[in-house]
Amino acid sequence: MSGGQPRRLLDGVKVIDFTHIFAGPLATQALGDMGADVIKIERLGSGDAARTYGQGVDDDDMGGSFLALNRNKRSVEVDLKQAAGIELVRRLILSADVVVQNFRLGTLAKWGLDYDQMSAVKPELIYCSMTGFGHVGSMATKAANDLAVQAYSSLLSFTGEPGGGPVRCGTAIADFSAGLYATIGILGALIQRQRSGQGQHVHTSMLESQVSIMNYFFADYWLKGIVPKPLGTANRLGIPNQAFPTRDGWVVISNANESMWRRCCVGLGIPEVGDDPRFESLARRYENAEALIATVTAATSAQTTAECLAGLEAEGVSCAPVNSLDQVAGDPQLEAVGAFIEVPRGDGGQARVVATPVHYSASPLDVRLGVPTLGQHTGEVLRQLGLTDQELADLVAAGAIGPVEPAPAAGERVRP
Repeated sequence: MSGGQPRRLLDGVKVIDFTHIFAGPLATQALGDMGADVIKIERLGSGDAARTYGQGVDDDDMGGSFLALNRNKRSVEVDLKQAAGIELVRRLILSADVVVQNFRLGTLAKWGLDYDQMSAVKPELIYCSMTGFGHVGSMATKAANDLAVQAYSSLLSFTGEPGGGPVRCGTAIADFSAGLYATIGILGALIQRQRSGQGQHVHTSMLESQVSIMNYFFADYWLKGIVPKPLGTANRLGIPNQAFPTRDGWVVISNANESMWRRCCVGLGIPEVGDDPRFESLARRYENAEALIATVTAATSAQTTAECLAGLEAEGVSCAPVNSLDQVAGDPQLEAVGAFIEVPRGDGGQARVVATPVHYSASPLDVRLGVPTLGQHTGEVLRQLGLTDQELADLVAAGAIGPVEPAPAAGERVRP
């Protein structure tokens, strides 16, 4: 890079992004933040379904779901039902280093764009496929969404309050965990290609990713036969270890050992409870859990959240307020670590979004491109592929691609 700027991690890596909704776009956005040239292939006329998630009829095509996951990408609007559209995408794939897709199993094969057919022509291609329930097995073609995977993986069976019905994890945890594993898989394949010159097919699924982040629950089951049940905010790794009410809100308090339990009692202003024989060990605290929770609740309920936190933090006890999202959106700690960034929108506006939470000392992530409008870069990308303005006009007229922006003026910089 010129100007003495550090070289981006994935400079020179070209990614063709067939993904939509949440899981895939998270992965490709991370690659884009690292410097990859991400070309987002979108359905003619409607694009990624996330563009209209949570939107009203008269809203634009950039709802929060889309804005959050699609910076540092160029949008190309193509009709893959037409042979001309398929051929354009095939040429784009053969010009690229990485393909990422989360279509239903077999969709790209019917267009001749799957890994087997593409890698036969370009063996160095890295191709990442993301599925709902896995790429093999009896459920490989089953439709999936985040809620279905949370249910099938057993997560819903032990969320919520004791005695209550299933409660969904508030965020799309199966989607996002799959996106993170896809990113890891692609980066690993890029390193291997540097060594061998060969690409490969990378698979991950929402189900496997969800199960992976529930790892210690499975270990406990196989080791001790424990089947988890709903515990509200509590868990089995210590007590007290849950949310408690205060005079003006809630705090979470976690005790990891005997020393912290006694310091917790001092911090809450009930030092004598730390020596109560009913609570003298972890085993005894579990035996007398109802009395312990009632005692701690009485102490926290008599104080404000700030008072509770001040006393507990003075004793080095793990604790935190139960914040609402609007409180976290302006949190000084998150501002300090750069968790939120401003990105341009393709329509000229600005959007505040969450950054990719990785920091490099020599190759910082950055925002080079904002969140694109549908098909914003169709002409730009296809001109770089070698198409002439007349060929582009013919494809637009045939309905194979969306509208194209005018060619850049003489001397105007074209994005590499």
